[in-house]
Amino acid sequence: MGEVAPGGGCLPPMDLFRSEPMQLIQLIIPIESAHRTVSYLGDLGLLQFKDLNSEKSPFQRTYAAQIKRCGEMARKLRFFKEQMIKAGVSPKGSTTEFDANIDNIEIKLAEIESELSEMNANGEKLQRTYNELVEYKLVLQKAGDFFHSAQSRAVEQQREYESRHLSGESMETPLLQDQELPGDSSKPVKLGFLAGLVPREKSVAFERILFRATRGNVFLRQTAVENPVTDPVSGEKTEKNVFVVFYAGEKVKGKILKICDAFGANRYPFAEELGKQAQMISEVSGKLAELKTTIDAGLLHRVNLLQNIGTQYEQWNLLVRKEKSIHHTLNMLSLDVTKKCLVAEGWSPVFATKQVQDALKRAAKDSNSQVSAILQVLHTRESPPTYFRTNKFTSPYQGIIDSYGVAKYQEANPTVFTVVTFPFLFAVMFGDWGHGICLLLAALYFIVREKKLSSQKLDDITEMTFGGRYIIFMMALFSIYTGFIYNEFFSVPFPLFAPSAYECRDLSCRDSTTIGLIKTGPTYPFGLDPVWHGTRSELPFLNSLKMKMSILLGVAQMNLGIIMSYCNARFFKNSVNVWFQFIPQMIFLNSLFGYLSLLIIVKWCTGSQADLYHVMIYMFLSPTDDLGENQLFAGQKNLQLVLLLLAGVAVPWMLLPKPFILKKQHEAVCLLLLSEFSICSFRNIHFVLDLIVMLLQRHGDESYAPLPNTEESLQVESNHDSHGHEEFEFSEIFVHQLIHTIEFVLGAVSNTASYLRLWALSLAHSELSSVFYEKVLMLAWGYNNVIILIVGLIVFIFATVGVLLVMETLSAFLHALRLHWVEYQNKFYEGDGYLFHPFSFSLLDEEDDVL
Repeated sequence: MGEVAPGGGCLPPMDLFRSEPMQLIQLIIPIESAHRTVSYLGDLGLLQFKDLNSEKSPFQRTYAAQIKRCGEMARKLRFFKEQMIKAGVSPKGSTTEFDANIDNIEIKLAEIESELSEMNANGEKLQRTYNELVEYKLVLQKAGDFFHSAQSRAVEQQREYESRHLSGESMETPLLQDQELPGDSSKPVKLGFLAGLVPREKSVAFERILFRATRGNVFLRQTAVENPVTDPVSGEKTEKNVFVVFYAGEKVKGKILKICDAFGANRYPFAEELGKQAQMISEVSGKLAELKTTIDAGLLHRVNLLQNIGTQYEQWNLLVRKEKSIHHTLNMLSLDVTKKCLVAEGWSPVFATKQVQDALKRAAKDSNSQVSAILQVLHTRESPPTYFRTNKFTSPYQGIIDSYGVAKYQEANPTVFTVVTFPFLFAVMFGDWGHGICLLLAALYFIVREKKLSSQKLDDITEMTFGGRYIIFMMALFSIYTGFIYNEFFSVPFPLFAPSAYECRDLSCRDSTTIGLIKTGPTYPFGLDPVWHGTRSELPFLNSLKMKMSILLGVAQMNLGIIMSYCNARFFKNSVNVWFQFIPQMIFLNSLFGYLSLLIIVKWCTGSQADLYHVMIYMFLSPTDDLGENQLFAGQKNLQLVLLLLAGVAVPWMLLPKPFILKKQHEAVCLLLLSEFSICSFRNIHFVLDLIVMLLQRHGDESYAPLPNTEESLQVESNHDSHGHEEFEFSEIFVHQLIHTIEFVLGAVSNTASYLRLWALSLAHSELSSVFYEKVLMLAWGYNNVIILIVGLIVFIFATVGVLLVMETLSAFLHALRLHWVEYQNKFYEGDGYLFHPFSFSLLDEEDDVL
């Protein structure tokens, strides 16, 4: 079945090996239907518009005012979202129809913003007044205690004075009365006071600064407020102290006021008489109750408004983002001189032509336009974008390839084979079916919950793991498979498929060597015989097995890379590369390392004891000497001579013919041009120029389209790879071919050696697993103590998860990535293309810079 298109409908089956055939199309759109046309194309999501106004700044473009207008609406929506988050209201989807007219929505958003802003301002003002009254009430209560205690002391003093007949003052005498300074009875002094609250953390400094600024001519009383108080200015909960400052003189008062302002101390009026204090407390309490009722009613009304906004927020947000993206796309279109139509150019897959035409017809019909938009295909030399249609399974693999480089247009895509080879090479290094099951469970968790997790915002590591869930799933399956081959379950062997084929003749063979083992049954049917684990012969045997297997896999994948280069050369009809690149490369690689792979297989099949190191070394040092006991089959010596001769011939075959052939082709082109100029008319000059471009491009392997007819109007544009337009220089071509030849010859050796990392990491993973099992879990088990056993089990679990399932997984992943990027893809993959980015509403993002 075909894939579902972004705008609906069914696409043809995917071809992942070659990118989709693309075409450059031109649209001539009437002004009256331009908006709806772009909107329908955004729903379709299969057209990448080109910017035809790149020389203009964003402010000089036709629809700059509309984009600014949409940006203002987006700002209002962000304001609504912030307010909803603060109020704990979440946007909810609504199934009811809403007015999709952008003008009406703009008016409505402005009205809602004005109303909400006014409610916020009134609410803040009321809340500030409420907080001030709360503080005022605290001042009245706490400072009143000061005066009450002072009054009590005054009564006691009065009684004492009366008893001694030293004072005639009555009980009604005010606490703060006019007093005369000693030494000058003609100047009475009236004491004043200020009351308020100061942050507790600043109270000590506040008292110290008051004392220093007034030279000690003040009297300060403070008391702590039990519970934190909401500050009227900052709106934050703060621990405060109530203070009362007694002073004498206006100058001192001025200093105290400045100090209060500096320390953020809020001051409140206070009456000296106890009766007035009680009356003020009563009045403040009444106002607080009224304000509380008013604030609650306002908050309820605000929450209702925000809930109404939340029911339509998603629809408004989507519509505004669509509208802004439409006008941004319209700004990329060229306005015709008649100002009656817009001209658009863009890349589209060939299969989408009918869908684009249908979208144009629907747009013209729905906008009541008398003329439908015109679509025509343009011929160009510009390299098209690369478009592979992937699904949720193949998309992460394609992302791995694109991270190295985007495939050139219709270049062979490594993803086709990477889907299998990448997890398999990972599993070769990670082979343990116990660890593989752990990875499988983690991958299945993400796969089962993918619908829920895809709609949530995840952290970076979780999002990366979730995106590669199918890669992890495949790596887990292959790890279980290779774990069965290695017969390792957390480094422990199990006779899963059959009993061991070997038995011990005596007790010594179990722990010493395998010399005492005798074969008593059929060969173990799948993987490594469990009896080999735990013997001294295990490590040399696994060394040999995994090392040779790594060479076989490496040579096979490098051959696959060369075959892919042949596919590219055949597809682009480059016979020079077929004969002077693919063939000599295959001969050279397989004459040496292909032959080594053959020897490994023959040795395995025959059980020979031949030394392959000796065979390969003396193949070069003494090719005519007899092989003796290292001979694996008849005629091996003659075969080695032939292969050595072919490898020697392959190097100059790669180096010499291609530059001279390209030189002859260039000379032929020059002669052809001279003959063309002698017979062609002025109207055929365009054809000759196009012929020059095409032939030069063929030298750079950049030709992707047939040459158009001479009567067609051709648009020759700059290619993304300018190599095809450079002047032919034989010396540069020869040096480039020399470098390429040396690189391949040396790379064949180094790349083969690089595949030995499969062997090294596999042994490292096995040995680490064995150490954790024997030196942690089994060691704890041997103490016969429950606490030690539990501790050992916990350490074993954490070591297995942290080291083997996390660090080793990452290590094997990176090494498999390197083998694909360097050793495999450098044989054929250029990766100098650019991705297809269609205009699609389904790809819109909240944080898109365009929006």
